Amino acid sequence: MKKFLLSLLANISVIAMLSAQGYTTPDTGVTYSLDDLVTLSPSTISVSGSTYTLVDELIISASDTLLIDSDLALEIGENLLITIFGNFTVNGENVVFTAIDPTMPYEGFRFEQLSDINIQNATIEYGGGLRVLTETFTINNCLVTNNVSGVSTGSVISLLRGRAQITNNTITFNDTAAISSGANSEVSAYIFNNYIEGNNKDNSNRPQINMGTTMEDEPLEIIQNTIIGDRTLDQVGGIAVSNFVDGFINVIIDDNVIKDNRYGLTVVGGNSFAYIRNNIIEDNDSQNSPNLGGSGISLNSSTSDMEVIASGNEIRRNLWGITVIGSASINLGDNDENIGENVFSENGNGGVIYALYNNTSNAISAMHNCWDEENTPNTLADAEAVIVHENDISSLGLVTFDPVNCGFLSVDEITQNTISIYPNPTSGQLTLSNNMSFNQMNVYSLDGKLIMQKALKIGENAMFLELNSGIYLLELNGENTKATKKLVIN
Repeated sequence: MKKFLLSLLANISVIAMLSAQGYTTPDTGVTYSLDDLVTLSPSTISVSGSTYTLVDELIISASDTLLIDSDLALEIGENLLITIFGNFTVNGENVVFTAIDPTMPYEGFRFEQLSDINIQNATIEYGGGLRVLTETFTINNCLVTNNVSGVSTGSVISLLRGRAQITNNTITFNDTAAISSGANSEVSAYIFNNYIEGNNKDNSNRPQINMGTTMEDEPLEIIQNTIIGDRTLDQVGGIAVSNFVDGFINVIIDDNVIKDNRYGLTVVGGNSFAYIRNNIIEDNDSQNSPNLGGSGISLNSSTSDMEVIASGNEIRRNLWGITVIGSASINLGDNDENIGENVFSENGNGGVIYALYNNTSNAISAMHNCWDEENTPNTLADAEAVIVHENDISSLGLVTFDPVNCGFLSVDEITQNTISIYPNPTSGQLTLSNNMSFNQMNVYSLDGKLIMQKALKIGENAMFLELNSGIYLLELNGENTKATKKLVIN
């Protein structure tokens, strides 16, 4: 009798497990819509008007595709997981993935290795995030907000491998970080033009973008993002790229705005190469503890094989401007290839201004920078007063900062603040207004290919650009000015 009862209980457990699996597509190479799934498994998913309700788990098999190409809402039950082994394409104009009850979040999305994922124009909210195990992943023009730790624990978009494309999204107010990769995952994602604010509401010691090692021959690119912290979350940084294992870092961090975090950005570990250019890094002091952080840029390596080239950055009102620790190294400007032109202003703590703290024995080249924006033009004495190096502590490396240069500031202000480009995105019609200094516009593809050139006049310029859908870079040139803007063609 006892054996019979045990056998009966085991069978009941198996039945319960099978019933909890929801619906799995047959793996026959078919493309399914949500309406198809309603027909095939009405106990898993139902529909009313344009609102679909998922009450059991859904698995898309390796040879199958789930296509969502019309505007709709998919409401998902508590703790439910959507798993994709095959293809998942979302390209409607307004698709919403949400919880049936926002107080009872679903588990999230798991995209298995070799799946093909393309998500456009969607809202993803009140779930457990996106666990991205595949090499082929695109998310563009989406709102990812108010998600919790679920299938994805490190961040709301958690990457394991490959060249993920994360572009033009708004990623805000999630319990976890915004974007991350594993410590040894070799992820070289393209993270472009995203608005990122107030993530890691759990206030753990993680930045909003938290990346590990990269491919050696393909750079991780973090370009033209806005990363705004919630100052009440005093453990949360802006950007970190770290090599804690025997890996490699190859990263480009350009044209970002990083404000109000615990720190701005950090690169950690040897065997690393980074470009850090034209970023605005301001007010990253939310923890207000200079012994624990607060740098605009922090570099830390226990080995001497770190190479960082930084130019054109504006670093203001952080607890430290730039800190260089251990055996790390940075080139802030030289007489050969790096123009310098970094701007420092009001970075400091304890009543002392710290633009650059070279806490290493390495010599640092730091020519052609503006060391005290509040006291322009700078003298060599102004620079010396805000740099900590060999002249202050004999065991530290010497910083070479002659010549100093604040003359480029007025050019930058004209470049960045006067010209307006609209509409953006556009179908091709474009207006440039308030042009005070540019006489030519070059249009480049993202891989650097020159597509076309246009002459510009002072004032307003209206034009039509015959371009395929995609993202382009507009290079605006004048006699003494230059600017780069992003343009999206629908």
